[in-house]
Parts: sequence; structure tokens; C-alpha cells
Amino acid sequence: MISDFFFQIAGLKTLPRTGWKMKLNLKDSESVAEHSYMMSVMAMVMSDMKNINTEKIIKMSILHDWAESKIGDFMPDEITEDKKTELEEYAMTELLDELPSKIKNDYYNIWNDYKENLSEESRFVHELDKLEMALQGKIYEKETDPEKIKPFIISAVEQIVNDDLKKVLIGILQKT
Repeated sequence: MISDFFFQIAGLKTLPRTGWKMKLNLKDSESVAEHSYMMSVMAMVMSDMKNINTEKIIKMSILHDWAESKIGDFMPDEITEDKKTELEEYAMTELLDELPSKIKNDYYNIWNDYKENLSEESRFVHELDKLEMALQGKIYEKETDPEKIKPFIISAVEQIVNDDLKKVLIGILQKT
């Protein structure tokens, strides 16, 4: 039932992003939904600026973390990549089964593209994910030890290769 689906996804509003919560020891860290929202804003603006498939990029940004509504948000070193992939695959299949067939198939294909990093759009969204992390890190720098933020920033710097996103990253990092 579609209402069950909406309740499940709404759970992302209260699911904290584990990395921020655990590594920075924050009481009130960003939720997965807040992360997805900011990513979607960045996706819309940056893809429109680059004149690439904005609709696909926004959809990918919105749904890329839906599986976490069922399995939670794991830090990279918490479980193996294979186990995470297995859990996410099961969770997304279960979630999307609540939707009408055409939508289910469209969303699954977009999510699979993201998961497998198959297209220009998926590579762009993966980098947007890191860009949003850098933005949030700069926001948290004001309320925690900046040294604790460095690993997040370094990760973003190492993984963002798109020239336009690099320019935005530089702007973010220069903010005080």
C-alpha cells in the first residue's frame, strides 16, 4: 500500500547520518532526509547549470538512500561492501514493491544505475554526495573540533573530479 511506503520513507527524517553522529559525537546530527534534501537542491541547480539530465539526477539524489529507511545508515568500515550491497538490494526491492509497476521499474533502474555507477548522471550524483558531505562538514566545523572534520573533507577532495563540482567544493572550503 502506498501509505506504507510513505511512512517507511518518512522514517529517514529521524534517522541520523551515522558518520556525523559517531565520529563527531554530535547530539543533533543531520538526518538522512536532510542530507537527501540538500543533495537534491544541489542536484537541481548544478545539473541545470551543466545542462545535463536534471530530472534523472534529482530522482537519483532523492532515492539513493531510501534503503536506509529499512537497514539504517552504515559507516564504510562498519560492514563489508558486499554485505551492504546485499542488504540495500533486499531493502530497495521490498520498498519499491509497494509502488505501481511502471514507477517501481523506473525507480529501480535509476537506483541500480546509481548503485552500479553506470552513467554520467550516476557519477555526478556520487560526487554530489561527497560535495554535500563537505558542505555539512563546514557547517559542523563551527560546533566541533575542526580536526574531526578533516577526514570528511579529505574524502570529498579525493573523490570529486568533475571540474564544476570542484569549483563549488573550493568555494565551500574557503568559507569561514
